[in-house]
Amino acid sequence: MKLTPLGDRVVLKQLVAEETTKSGIVLPGQSKEKPQQAEVIAVGPGGVVDGKEVKMEVKVGDQVIYSKYAGTEVKLEEEEYIIVKQNDILAVIE
Repeated sequence: MKLTPLGDRVVLKQLVAEETTKSGIVLPGQSKEKPQQAEVIAVGPGGVVDGKEVKMEVKVGDQVIYSKYAGTEVKLEEEEYIIVKQNDILAVIE
């Protein structure tokens, strides 16, 4: 099965949360903060969204930083994904 986003939406796969702090403290499961970094898995076609022309500026394979409370979490075939609008993506990591 494959996720294909519509409009200006992007499918992200969240990067793994850190299990230890920089100082070496091991974090229990619930204390781990979900990272806001993810890899782009699929990109919608863009086009006209809400009356405005939208050009997709991210591509599959990009690593991005997205808004903390953005998107919808989806579980598909034991994998977890987040579907966000392109304007919820703050930056591309190069």
